Amino acid sequence: MQVGYARVSTLDQNLERQLTSLKKAGAKKIFQEKISGKDTNRPALKKMLTYIHEDDQVIVLSLDRLGRNNQDISEIIEYIEHKKAVLRVLNLPTFDNVQDKNLQRLLTNLVLEIYKYTAENERTQIRERQRQGIELAKQRGIYQGGIPQYTVDSKNPQKRHTYERIVELLHAKQQGQKITIAEIARDNGVSRNLVYKIQKQLVQPQVHPD
Repeated sequence: MQVGYARVSTLDQNLERQLTSLKKAGAKKIFQEKISGKDTNRPALKKMLTYIHEDDQVIVLSLDRLGRNNQDISEIIEYIEHKKAVLRVLNLPTFDNVQDKNLQRLLTNLVLEIYKYTAENERTQIRERQRQGIELAKQRGIYQGGIPQYTVDSKNPQKRHTYERIVELLHAKQQGQKITIAEIARDNGVSRNLVYKIQKQLVQPQVHPD
């Protein structure tokens, strides 16, 4: 059976895009919730993990819907494997055509590990570009100080998560996924101007990405 899991971080965000994608992917039963992914203490997530059985397929739109950090994501994936189910992430390559379930799991896990490494490396590069941008601005005498609100190092966990989610969607857009700036802004509860600023900052370091 194909089981979907959808999550947004705040009550004012819309689950519709995720639900539509999960249904299109064949999900027969969907667990959904509006809650932060800061930890694994989420009611719908727990119900989904309890519900799944051997040979079920767990479908999520993207890996960060399962969790915010690599440790939580890894633990959830391990539990799914323990239940002898298979994880399918819609914005990653799929191996549904592989008949051997063990090989399918192996290939899926390999892709997930590469994705997690790439995501962590991207965060490191973002931090370095921000640092370089501030240093250049200081050298030119135009750095005004202040604390950016939406960055990978934001003091506000919610805004930091929103920033990372926007970066992921912009990356997916760059890779050819059909998603607009307006959709990214709406799904994350921010303005289009902010999304454009973050998009520009990913190409050229910005002093004030918020």
